Amino acid sequence: MRISLDWLKTLIAIDKPALEVGKLLTDAGLEVEGIDIVEAVPGGLQGMVIGEVLTCAKHPDADKLSVTTVDTGDGEPKHIVCGAANVAAGQKVVIATVGATLYPAGGEPFQIKKSKIRGAVSEGMICAEDEIGLGHDHSGIMVLDTDLPNGTPAAQFFGLASDEVFEIGLTPNRADAASHLGVARDLQALLKTPYQLPDLSSFQVANTSLPISVEIENPEACPRYAGVSISGVTVQESPKWLQQRLRAIGLSPINNVVDVTNYVLHELGQPMHAFDAAKIKGGKIIVKNANEGAKFTTLDSMERTLRAEDLTISNAEEPMVLAGVFGGLQAGVTEATQSIFLESAYFSPAGIRKTSQTHGLKTDSSFRYERGTDPEMVITALKRAALLIQEVAGGEISSEIVDVYPTPIEPRQIQISYARVHQLIGQHIGEARIKEILTDLGMGLAEETAEDLLLNIPAYKVDVTREADVVEEVLRIYGYNNITLSENLAASYLAKFPNPDPEVTTARIGDALAANGFLETITNSLTNSNYYKDAEGNTPAELVPILNYNSEDLDAMRLTLVYSGLEVLRHNINRRQRDLKIFEIGKTYRKDGEKYKENNYLALFMTGNRAAESWQQASAKASFHDLAGQVQQVLTLCRQPHFTTKPTEHPYLAGGVTYQKGDVTLGHIGLLKESVCKQVDVKEQVWYAELNWDYLLRNYKDKLVFAELSKFPEVRRDLSLVVEKSVSFDQIKQVAQRVERKLLQDVNVFDVYEGDKIEAGKKAIAISVTLQDQNQTLTDKVIDSTMSRLMQQFEHQLGAVIRK
Repeated sequence: MRISLDWLKTLIAIDKPALEVGKLLTDAGLEVEGIDIVEAVPGGLQGMVIGEVLTCAKHPDADKLSVTTVDTGDGEPKHIVCGAANVAAGQKVVIATVGATLYPAGGEPFQIKKSKIRGAVSEGMICAEDEIGLGHDHSGIMVLDTDLPNGTPAAQFFGLASDEVFEIGLTPNRADAASHLGVARDLQALLKTPYQLPDLSSFQVANTSLPISVEIENPEACPRYAGVSISGVTVQESPKWLQQRLRAIGLSPINNVVDVTNYVLHELGQPMHAFDAAKIKGGKIIVKNANEGAKFTTLDSMERTLRAEDLTISNAEEPMVLAGVFGGLQAGVTEATQSIFLESAYFSPAGIRKTSQTHGLKTDSSFRYERGTDPEMVITALKRAALLIQEVAGGEISSEIVDVYPTPIEPRQIQISYARVHQLIGQHIGEARIKEILTDLGMGLAEETAEDLLLNIPAYKVDVTREADVVEEVLRIYGYNNITLSENLAASYLAKFPNPDPEVTTARIGDALAANGFLETITNSLTNSNYYKDAEGNTPAELVPILNYNSEDLDAMRLTLVYSGLEVLRHNINRRQRDLKIFEIGKTYRKDGEKYKENNYLALFMTGNRAAESWQQASAKASFHDLAGQVQQVLTLCRQPHFTTKPTEHPYLAGGVTYQKGDVTLGHIGLLKESVCKQVDVKEQVWYAELNWDYLLRNYKDKLVFAELSKFPEVRRDLSLVVEKSVSFDQIKQVAQRVERKLLQDVNVFDVYEGDKIEAGKKAIAISVTLQDQNQTLTDKVIDSTMSRLMQQFEHQLGAVIRK
């Protein structure tokens, strides 16, 4: 956003240099990214002054040259050789002094130097219009009609003073500052100088010969619409002052009527539109939604297909404007226009945003409307624009102001407490200073107590909706740099941090996985909906689609981390990186009826060899147990060492186990189905695990429980069990833990055999059982009794045969 300092000075008195004003604005949240010097003509006529020709005589050695003496106001007449036929003594002229750089129209810049021309000294140049870039006339030097003293800068005579323009990086929450008036409001609070709106006292209705009625069919999309007619206008080029103002902020002048609407938009922040009144069929403006599929040609001569959601400004027969976004070609102002209808309205931001995005139209009007404008500025801007049009295009106001405002928008009220303001700021700045800042920013006091304020928030403060927003307003005017930092930094006054901190826990687990050779990935939450379609091409109801996607490959929110992880594997495998271990902690998204849910998961992937090739050991493919070891380490670090397992039914896994804790599913682990990998063009075998990260974080306890080491020795006994192949080690372990809770310290499997030496459909599992008593040494009798009970229950509950 570009803001002209000269323009600002018409709204608020500023006596500070541009650099200082820029620093004030930056400190207040309007970051000034640069200050440009804008000149009305190249060079700004620097080094050129008004001078007077004192004497003029023919050059002794050149018939077409004259030798003159001129007074440039410095007390010493200058000798200048001039080739213009119309030069004469007594003339007031423009003198380019030695050292000045000229920027001639259509030519290259050059510098004036003291020289000799045919033997005569020349200490400057008497200038023609084209030689200083003011025009294209080269018939002779410019002869001025002025009483200004000699030495007066030429820029002053021509009204071509340079302007300083701020380039402001406007943040999305500062829609109220998207104009010169918006910036002036902040400067009012910063400089303690009131701003002044343009004088509208001369606005007067001359006659009512051109009435235009207004009807709003969709008041939710257009709460307020106003307009006025002006007849007898002459559409032509704008005066130079108006063109210079627009060019200074980067706009190209079009004609005097359109230029005024642009001027008011950037001055007051209220978008405007001018219609050719003769093209308003039926003498009626109707604000309504378009007919689905209707064709409409905009000012850029492009035909567009409208939607039923698009709001239009129509006449009695057809649309004329895409409301708040772009004008139509047919009703635009041209040089043939003699009467206009001037529009000023307030539109709902959501509707304008949708129309702008749908049709790919980004204009200065839509930029402001979709962020929120001021409904109370509608009439002020209308009068301002009408007066300016009368000034630059003539004409007279030929109707009363039409203002359709069925349901006035009430100002928001926000209650704040001084204590909360001081708490959020982190420093006591005083109740009087808080009230002063809020008043300077235009916030009215509805009610006041010693502890609280009830504020009326002006409509242009569209992003001030809660107490914290008010505190931000106070703080940016008070000055972030004025907040002192204590010796001991703390943030307790801002928010309570959870203990344990989820971010710290996440980082800790990530470090542990990285230490075991896993690399962390961060992938896009957007994905391809085709991944989730079944064989018949149906999309699951829980998939969250993207309505305005830019790419067909990113048209939905991901239901799982599987596909984004596989895409990372594919990218690396295609670049000959085949031994991969990666993990990601990320969100998945799903639709549950009318609600939407986000869940966090930890996903781990392994493919290729478990470790790089080495002379110390042979290469071996990654296996289920390699990944299971990592999963169990994560569960242990998350303080979840006790869990059960069962065969998984995960839709993407071709076998594996599910980790359970009571009724809660902690996660799944197994081999990804070949069909799933094939969807992402991954041909290698991929082991996959996912853990319910939300549950693990929610139930993480940052408190370790310690127990004194036993003084009495452990005892180990080994058993060999022959069981059905379907019996898992986890089942064996659960039976042991149920049988002996006090003495059993550990159950471990150290060998598994399946082969022709045992019955078909069976397997032999060798386990070790560790027993220990915390209070005494175990006796053989106690050990034998315990082992006997264990073997009995293995046989009874699992159908095991104990090999002896």
